[in-house]
Amino acid sequence: MRIIVAAIGRLKSGPEAELAVRYAKRAGQTGRSLGLREIEIVEIRESRAAEAEKRMIEESIALANVIPAGSAVILLDSRGESLDSPALAGRLAQWRGDNRPAVVFVIGGPDGLAPTLTQEAELRLAFGAATWPHQLVRVMLLEQLYRAATILTGHPYHRA
Repeated sequence: MRIIVAAIGRLKSGPEAELAVRYAKRAGQTGRSLGLREIEIVEIRESRAAEAEKRMIEESIALANVIPAGSAVILLDSRGESLDSPALAGRLAQWRGDNRPAVVFVIGGPDGLAPTLTQEAELRLAFGAATWPHQLVRVMLLEQLYRAATILTGHPYHRA
């Protein structure tokens, strides 16, 4: 099963980018035995439209274009559901068991996402009620995907 992280904006070089690469690589290596492919990161350029609503629509269209048909779509949203790591791992296992072609994690831009895209979401995932910078959200997501893979393989990385 493919795992895609589709994000508005580019992760610039620095410590966040290094962590993102590290966790994506670890998740890919660990998930291989589970039938999970390496994590694909798709970066969508921020819209340059003058109006926030137009930026939101343009970015949402670009994000929707990278979502394969039949995929589980998960939006990162501070108003979403907070799952603990074993619950996220369970959801990944469920989607894999349902033979989903992909799980797509969507990180929108600062203006949010258009309703047409949010309606496609199977899950709105929050990392707490705080608002996080997009760079950190990506790193936290990749770490959680790595942790989910270790939980599913029985690796001791996750101890709770």
